[in-house]
Amino acid sequence: MRWASKLLATSLACVAIPAMAQTPKVDPLASAAAQAEQQLRQSFTNLQFEDFGPSPVKGPIYQALAGGRVIYFAPESEHLLFAAVYDRNGTNLTALAQDAGARKRLAAIDPADALVIGPAGAPKVIEFTDPDCPYCRALDRFWKAKAAEGKPVQRLIYFVSGIHPEAAAKAEHILCSPDREATFKAIYEGAKLVTLRKCDTGAKKIARDAQAVRKLGVSGTPTLIVDGKLVSGFQQAELEAYLDGANKRPPS
Repeated sequence: MRWASKLLATSLACVAIPAMAQTPKVDPLASAAAQAEQQLRQSFTNLQFEDFGPSPVKGPIYQALAGGRVIYFAPESEHLLFAAVYDRNGTNLTALAQDAGARKRLAAIDPADALVIGPAGAPKVIEFTDPDCPYCRALDRFWKAKAAEGKPVQRLIYFVSGIHPEAAAKAEHILCSPDREATFKAIYEGAKLVTLRKCDTGAKKIARDAQAVRKLGVSGTPTLIVDGKLVSGFQQAELEAYLDGANKRPPS
């Protein structure tokens, strides 16, 4: 009986010993997110972040060029990103990649094949344009205003004929005219045309321009190459800055 009492006491004593405290499990995803947020705030101290959380994009991200524009692709989650990537110093890496691509594709352009508008010796811009594009006409008015201010440019014109149905015919009319620059300006100012000139030289030039457009991946008008950089659309502030800088340079 005493032996049974001792055994019972020992059993009760074992039950009464408190369990050892277990180490809480750490969520690796939450820990990684916290580290990422801390790194973000430390790397970009000039920005204020109100929220931080997981992105729907998963896995590695790859860079591609389409239509002269840099895009990013995440195959694991099948996301396409139209974004600008900056490093911690504020450098726009997307813009640098886009400019590098534009310079590489400049080999597709023969400057001697351009319709030249503007005075010799003025800063040069390469311009892909469409006679029926309203933004192209606005750009033409901008160049005219800048020339009146004493800031002319020499425009190397290539026609984009696949967007508006009459663009190719109007471009050929310009190229077949005795005074091509005057005809260009008249059409871009809204002149109404009764008949359109046609010629073999103009048709071949339109075909060569279309080939250059395809090689460069130009998908919209106006598209310009200014100081080696691709400019999509009528970006007035960017063009103003270019002209201001170009007019401060000593003549070459």
